[in-house]
Amino acid sequence: MARRSGGAGNGTAAGGTLLSIGAVLGRLREEFPEVTISKIRFLEAEGLIEPRRTPSGYRKFGAGDVERLAYVLRLQRDHYLPLRVIREHLDALDRGEQVALPGPAESREALGGPQGPAADLPGLPGLTDFPVQQGPARETRIGRDELLAATGADGAELDQWESYGLVEAGRDGGYDADAVTIGRLIADLGRFGLEPRHLRAVKAAADREAGLVEQVVAPLRRHRNPQTRTHAETTARELAALSVRLHAAMVHAALGLRPR
Repeated sequence: MARRSGGAGNGTAAGGTLLSIGAVLGRLREEFPEVTISKIRFLEAEGLIEPRRTPSGYRKFGAGDVERLAYVLRLQRDHYLPLRVIREHLDALDRGEQVALPGPAESREALGGPQGPAADLPGLPGLTDFPVQQGPARETRIGRDELLAATGADGAELDQWESYGLVEAGRDGGYDADAVTIGRLIADLGRFGLEPRHLRAVKAAADREAGLVEQVVAPLRRHRNPQTRTHAETTARELAALSVRLHAAMVHAALGLRPR
């Protein structure tokens, strides 16, 4: 795999003529039918690829850039690696180091662990301090009492959260890890006088954002290629992360808050 190149382009490269982003998309589509121009731009924004730029600002990709991009997409599709791990892997390769790829079990653990929704929220405890049961969907489940202990809420408060659709128990009566994260945040907002009824708009906005993500990944989940169907989860995670970042940026902008 070629190292990252970057820099200003002049229309040619050692590997031949430079390609536009549309031409790169055409080359990748056969192996990666789900890839889009937005996806390529996203990977560039995350620092995983660095195409050249013309004086007028257009992206130009050399053969090494296309090879590197395909390599990144394979790491996502075949090894289920989150972008953070892929970036570290590429940086090691750029330094000339020999690095081994994790097996499928390790990769899935990386996706389900520190990349989860609570990872970027400091001060939220995990579920390791509470008795858990494993549900049929391979997700961690806790009971009502454990959820109350994790969030510091009482039964009446939890009933109110559920009545407004902010937290929902599964068919087995248990709660997943998201319920702990959401419950903690609801409790924190409550200290500022925000009640569950005030948070219905937040829930409605989240549902709309989830709907947008689902529109993108639904065709991938129905694809005849099993690898493409598997890649749908990774795509959904990336889109969800971008959506959360956009939402936060817009709230900060609306309040006139400076970035920290």
